[in-house]
Amino acid sequence: MNRAEARLHELAAKHDLAETAVAHARRLLELWETDELASTRVTSMEEAVDQHLSDSWVALELDVIRSATRAADLGTGAGIPALPLAIALPGLRMALVESVGRRTVFLERAIEECGLEDRTQIVAERAEGWPEGIGQHDLITSRALATLDVVLEYSAPLLELGGVSVAWKAALSTEEREGGFRAAEALGMEIVDEIVVEPFKGARERRLVVAKKVAETPARFPRREGMAKKKPLGAPPRR
Repeated sequence: MNRAEARLHELAAKHDLAETAVAHARRLLELWETDELASTRVTSMEEAVDQHLSDSWVALELDVIRSATRAADLGTGAGIPALPLAIALPGLRMALVESVGRRTVFLERAIEECGLEDRTQIVAERAEGWPEGIGQHDLITSRALATLDVVLEYSAPLLELGGVSVAWKAALSTEEREGGFRAAEALGMEIVDEIVVEPFKGARERRLVVAKKVAETPARFPRREGMAKKKPLGAPPRR
């Protein structure tokens, strides 16, 4: 048994995953390694099992992830963390939101080969341009998508009241953290936790930022495509 296979079984045991999930995760690792349409710089199973699979599954330690039933992963790229979470959680329905057409071809293939057709959908739109998704989710996920204020602006309209956004982030600067709090206040969100995680040995500066929707999102959101980054809610107030 090579290192990648041994690590996969170690992770499955840690998170109490079924053997079916292990088989589907193994196939996903193979696709990340071999499929030229997979939008990831990680090109070996040994790397991917930590950098992608373990990094996604570390969130299984959160009750809000384990209990979710209707999720959307924004800017999903190669399906991270969406596909690992869907594989691990058979009761979860997952929308993979990705506006780059080339990437959706890979996602379609991965969904089929990992046996996820009945529980996943690909949304070939930007988060701001998906009216059918508004208010339909109890969980929004994103990994390395944008600054925290922008992530929250993308997430809030898509969440039902009481739903949560979980953002995979590196270390937050004071500026980004404060901007996140300003955006949360404007959106009816509340940042409730910032959890430092170590998905694999040697992983540094990784955290999960959890924000809950505590009030209805104002009607002016979502704004037009691109406005969240052009005029971010978290920008410091003018003096």
